Amino acid sequence: MIRWMAAGAALIVVLGVLAAYAALSFGLVPANADARPSAFERWAARTSLDATIAREAGSAINPLPLTDENLDAGIRLYASNCMVCHAASDGNSSNIASGLYQHPPRFAKFSAPDDPDSEIYWKIAHGIRLTGMPAFGGSLNDTQIWQLTMFLKNMDKLPPGPDALWKKQPSVASAKSKQPKPGMPSNPDSI
Repeated sequence: MIRWMAAGAALIVVLGVLAAYAALSFGLVPANADARPSAFERWAARTSLDATIAREAGSAINPLPLTDENLDAGIRLYASNCMVCHAASDGNSSNIASGLYQHPPRFAKFSAPDDPDSEIYWKIAHGIRLTGMPAFGGSLNDTQIWQLTMFLKNMDKLPPGPDALWKKQPSVASAKSKQPKPGMPSNPDSI
């Protein structure tokens, strides 16, 4: 009896693996960036990300002093590396950000990350698989990543100098929002 139950369980597992392989092979699982992922895919990605961050991020606190100079450096790094996906101070999405799925958070529009310093640092350094978030650990040094972390943690409560620099950063708004209204010339100076 137990032998038949074990054989039945093994058969179910083999059939499940074959069905999953067939679904992948015939393109029944969407791979396009504009398709909504299944509940299982979202659960698996979130569960894996949470477990990885809990295991690897640690509890480090930003070692850099909170100064205008470090905040300014973080703003400049954000402008050159992050703004195209996460938006400028106006919170408008770029064409790149609008085409990504998962849509990247627009920090200036909704809110600054409230994650611990070590988690923000980890996400910047290592990226997040299957989201479009690249790993900057190979292109930015530790000081730069901590400066970015500092800016992100404080972007909604910047002192006057860094706040002025932040608001001066050019918008990366989507071209859709910059197109003229129907019936209007594309160059308003030609009227």
